[in-house]
This record gives sequence, C-alpha cells and structure tokens, in this order.
Amino acid sequence: MAPLTTDDADTSDGHAAGAPGSADRTAEAVALAEELLTRRHGATVRLAEPVDLGGSSRSLVVRVRVAENPFSLPRTLVLKHYLDEQGGPAQSGEQSTVRFRYEAASCQLLTAMPSEERASPMLVANDPVHRLLVLEDLGRCSTLADRLEERDAKAAERALLGWARALGRMQAATAGREDDFGALLRRFGERTWRDPLADDARAALAEVPDQLAHLLRVEAAPAAVAEARSAARLLGGSGYRAFSPAEVRPDNCLLTGSGSRFLDFEWACFRDVALTAASLRLPLPSGGPARAQPPGMAEAMVAAWQAEISPVWPDLADADVLRDRLLQAEVLWVWLSTRALLPAVLGTVDTGRAARVVVADPGEDTPAVLSALWRRVGTDAERAGRVATAELAAAVVAALGRHGGEAGLPPYPAFARR
Repeated sequence: MAPLTTDDADTSDGHAAGAPGSADRTAEAVALAEELLTRRHGATVRLAEPVDLGGSSRSLVVRVRVAENPFSLPRTLVLKHYLDEQGGPAQSGEQSTVRFRYEAASCQLLTAMPSEERASPMLVANDPVHRLLVLEDLGRCSTLADRLEERDAKAAERALLGWARALGRMQAATAGREDDFGALLRRFGERTWRDPLADDARAALAEVPDQLAHLLRVEAAPAAVAEARSAARLLGGSGYRAFSPAEVRPDNCLLTGSGSRFLDFEWACFRDVALTAASLRLPLPSGGPARAQPPGMAEAMVAAWQAEISPVWPDLADADVLRDRLLQAEVLWVWLSTRALLPAVLGTVDTGRAARVVVADPGEDTPAVLSALWRRVGTDAERAGRVATAELAAAVVAALGRHGGEAGLPPYPAFARR
C-alpha cells in the first residue's frame, strides 16, 4: 500500500462475511434509510435485499433494492452509515460525525453541479443525526484498481488517463467554490474547516531534517531544507485551489459508462490543485500491495489532467510553471511520508507522536515505497535544476538501501509484460 492517502487505509477492505454484528448493523442502516425516505416523501418506502459493498471499521456501505416505491426513486440505492469505531477511543463518535459532515457536504457540492460535470454519485438524502447517506447507485462497475489488476495493458492505460482527466475536470468545475463548501459544512454543524494535510505537513517540514540525521545519518543541506520549506506556500490561500477528494486511490474510482466517478470524501477539502495532481507522479495510493507505474505513464496522466485544468488556470499550461508547482507538491508529500514512515523502516516507535492523519501504513512495503518516493522526487528535482533536493534524495535513497529500500516496486499486473 502506497502511503499517499489518509489514515482510512481500510476503506475498501469490507466486512468479512458473518463478522460479529454485521447483520445487525446492516438491518439498522436499512431501517434508518426507510424511515428517512418515508419522512422525506410522505409515503412508505421499503428497501430490500441489502448487499454489503465493503466500507471499513468506520462505515457500512450497502446496496439496496427499492421494493416499495410510491415515487420516482431509482430501482436501487447505496447506503453509507457512519459507525462508532468498535473498541476505539471515546471520541470515535465525534470523529465519525466529522467524517460524515465532510462527505455529506462534498456530495451536496458535487450533486449541485450539472450532470455532465458531476464526478460523484448523486446525493439522494442524508440524516445528520444518524450519520446516514443515501446515494445514487452507479451500478456494478469495475474500479480503477480492478482494471490495474487485470492483464489488459491498453484497457489499464485508458482507465488511468480517463481517471486523470476526470480529476482535472472535477477540479476545474469546483474552482471558486470554496466558500460554497464552507457554507455546506457550517449547515451540517462544522463551524470551521481545514485541510487535514496542513498540520502534518508543517510538522514534517520542521522535523524531517533531524529525523534523517538521527535515523539514517543523512545530513540535509540548508539549501535542501529551504527548498522543501518553500513548498509550504501550497498549504495556504494560493490562487489554484479546487476541490480534492483527498483519497485519490484507484479503488475509490468507479469506471462507469459515463466515465470515472470518485467515491469516499471523508477527508475531502479544498487545496492547491498541485497537491492532488502530484499523486499522479508518485506511487499511487492503494488498498493493496504498492506497485510501480510503467515508464511514461505518470507524465501522460499529468498531461491529461493539465489539459482539463488549463482553461481555468491558463498559466498552468506553461510547462515550467506546472513543473515547479508539481515538484513543490511532491517534496511536501515525500517529507510528510518520511516523517510518518521512517521510524517503521528503522524499527523504532515514536510514542509521543499523535496518530497519523494523512499517511497510511504500507506495511512490509514501507522501505521500498519510501525509497521510490525519494527516487522520484530526486529525478524530478534534477530535471528542474534543484540541485540540493536532488542530492538529498540520492543520499536518502542510498541510506534506505541499507534497510531494505533497494528492492524496486513490482509493476501492476496489467503492465507486467512490458
């Protein structure tokens, strides 16, 4: 699992069949949805044949058939019910409420867009008290992750490029809508909002030089530290902000007949578009083993994304301007990932550090993933003439090689024969 995602690392793991309490949770979600839809429409709505679509320890996601439908509801719907984390801390209910509010506000924002611009399932109804969403069912579609696991390289290429274009279209369509998003969040009771990346990223910019020195015996030159810290400007009110689903994982993208559709907005926010697009150039976030993209694929995806956003931000059509912003975003992600993952590579535990918010745990792939991240940023820094960053990256990659980082990431099955 690559690390560029939030701590919702088990979003698509699903519930094991027969897991304790799963049937009761499903029945509860269905009953709540029936009550919500009945109250909304003023006549009885009955739902049947729930099918577990996965979710996580924090949420239950089920498809249901609309068995009794006095109105024009579709034949099937998807329910997402936010749960208190079992065995979690006392504040897990509060955290679940915050996740619900962000996802509900995101779905409302995207649902209000014209259907040709909508990049998500349409929100049918929501219940803030019980943290329940009723969503359009996009059908039994493959995900981008499914396509990458298959053996058709051309189909995988088309899916990756379509995903990148859809991401660009969504960001272009949501440019200038940040105040609308804030108003929707306030309506759900969230008085203020912030990018969950911001605090961890600023902490990484402050801590990583000491971390590299103490754990890897790598000294970060002042120029490299300065280049990294200049990336903090992407965390503020830049003129390139748009909606980001935050978790741009292949298993959170459905490949529908109308194009790619994004799922899971629990950590959605508005941020500089480069911070989202940089994930196209790094090992893709994943719910499974970390994989490498084929040569040239990252560049092709960035070009597809750029074609969609440049009409809104014409200066990003300039190769040099875009290169510099994407490099800064890459550096920010790599430093953030280093802060979170390097202790695990060295077998140390930082008990005083707060739980990670943005970077998930790639498990046994950690050394290879961290090395791949630094290798990529080093290559891009060298191309951009950022000598200090390129030299630091080379030193970190060499040091990680002594701790298992010399192993390269295997390709996706779709590209295994290339």
